[in-house]
Amino acid sequence: MRKSLVPGLGVVALVAGAVLVTGNSAVAAESPDISVTNTKAHLDQLQSIANSNGGNRYTGRAGYKASADYVKAKLDAAGYTTTLQSFSTSAGTSYNVIAEWPHGDANHVVMAGSHLDSVSSGPGINDNGSGSAGVLETALAYAASGQTPRNRLRFGFWGAEELGLLGSKYYVNNLPSAERDKIELYLNFDMIASPNPGYFVYDDNPAGDGARDDLVAYFTSKSVQTEFIDVQGRSDHAAFRSLGIPTAGTFSGAEDTKTSAQASKWGGTAGSAFDPCYHRSCDTINNLNLTSLDRQIDAIGHMIWNYAQKDYTGGPPPTGGNLLQNPGFESGAVNWTGTTGVITNSSSRPAHTGSYKAWLQGNGRSSTENLGQSVAIPATATAASLSLWIRIDTAETTSSTVYDTVKVQIVDGSTTTTLATYSNLNKSSAYVQKTLDVTQYKGRTVTVKFVGQEDSSLQTSFVIDDVALTA
Repeated sequence: MRKSLVPGLGVVALVAGAVLVTGNSAVAAESPDISVTNTKAHLDQLQSIANSNGGNRYTGRAGYKASADYVKAKLDAAGYTTTLQSFSTSAGTSYNVIAEWPHGDANHVVMAGSHLDSVSSGPGINDNGSGSAGVLETALAYAASGQTPRNRLRFGFWGAEELGLLGSKYYVNNLPSAERDKIELYLNFDMIASPNPGYFVYDDNPAGDGARDDLVAYFTSKSVQTEFIDVQGRSDHAAFRSLGIPTAGTFSGAEDTKTSAQASKWGGTAGSAFDPCYHRSCDTINNLNLTSLDRQIDAIGHMIWNYAQKDYTGGPPPTGGNLLQNPGFESGAVNWTGTTGVITNSSSRPAHTGSYKAWLQGNGRSSTENLGQSVAIPATATAASLSLWIRIDTAETTSSTVYDTVKVQIVDGSTTTTLATYSNLNKSSAYVQKTLDVTQYKGRTVTVKFVGQEDSSLQTSFVIDDVALTA
C-alpha cells in the first residue's frame, strides 16, 4: 500500500465499531479453506527472491521481475491463460500479471487483485506480498477445486503500485470500453497479515456496497468484528472505482496506531502501529501475523467462490450452460410458478448470491408451499444434473424425528418422482450444494419442482438459491 496522494491525507480515516450486516448480504455460503501453509510458502519464495536481488522487489529491479515470473509460472501450471503486461515507469520497466480462468461467461467478469511490488527499502512481505500470495493461492485452489464458474474469473497482480498505482491504472486505461463494461466486480487485497492486525473492510465506493456487506457478514459468521475504512486513493481498486466498477476489499492496517478499543476487540497491542515495519527494511517474512493471514485468505476464497456463481443476467445463461431461466431468482418470480411470496429478497434470511432466493416454509404451522419451472432437456445430452444450494434452519429437534420437509421433484407428464428429501434433521448454518442426476429425463420437457411441508408447530426454513440444470 502506498502513501496517500491526497494533500493532508496522512492518516486513513477509520470508523470505529463493528459493521452491521445488511439485508442484501449474500455471504452465508459454504466456503473453501484456503491453505495458509501454501500461502506462507509463496511468501517464503518472495522473501528468497528479495534476498537474491538486493533485499527488495522494487519496480524496475530484478527482484520485481523475478516475483512476476514466479506468480506467472504458478498460474500457467494451474491452467490459467496468463499475460505479462509490460509498461514504463520512472524506475524502469514494470509488469502486470493478468490471469484468466478459461471457463464461464466472458461477458461477466469477476476480478480480484493485489499489488506485487515492494518499496525500495525492503522485501515488502506484508506490503504486499501478503495480498499477492493470498490472491495467488486462492486462484490455484479454485483451479484445483473442479468448480465450474458461471462467470469468468480474472486475477491481477499489479506492478508499480508504490509509484502511484501505475500498474492498475495502465491496465484499466488500456482496456477497450466494451471490456471494461464486462467487469462486474473488482476485489482488492493489500496488506492482510499485519503483525498487530485489524480487520478493515473498504467502504469508499457505493457501487460495491453489496460486496462490502458480504465481506462483513463473512467475518461476522466467523466471530470476527470488522470496521469500515475509507481507503480513498491508497490502493489499486481506485483505478476500477474511477470507472464506476463495483469494488471492495480488506486491509489489516499499516502505519496507524491501534486504539485500546481495537485491541480489546482484536487483540494485539494498543498504542502500537498495526504494522511497525510498514515501508521499512524489517517488512520481512518475520513481519506477519499468520492468524490474520489465515482469516483473510479464507475471506478471499469465500468471495471468489460466491461471486463466480452470481447470476448477473437475470435470464438464461449462455448456450451449453444452465437450462433454467432466472436460476438465481434475481428477477423475482419471472419464469417460476408456485406459491406466491416464496421468492423473496427479505432480510430475514440471506441469499446464497445476490439478494433474492426461494424461501419455503418457516411458518411454524401446518402448511405446504411449492415452486417450479418447466425445462426441456436435450435428447443429445450424454448426462444431465440438477444442482441447488440449500440452507436449512429450524426450531425443531435435529436429533432423530423428521417433522418438516422439502422435496426436490421432477414432474414428467403425469408422473412425479422425488429425487431427494431434506428435513429439519439436515439443519445447516451455511448453504450446502446438492447435485442430483436427471440423465434419465433427456429428450423430455419436465418440471423441476420444490415442495415444502411443515407440521403444526415450530418453524423450519428451507432456503434455496442458484439452481442449475446442466446437460
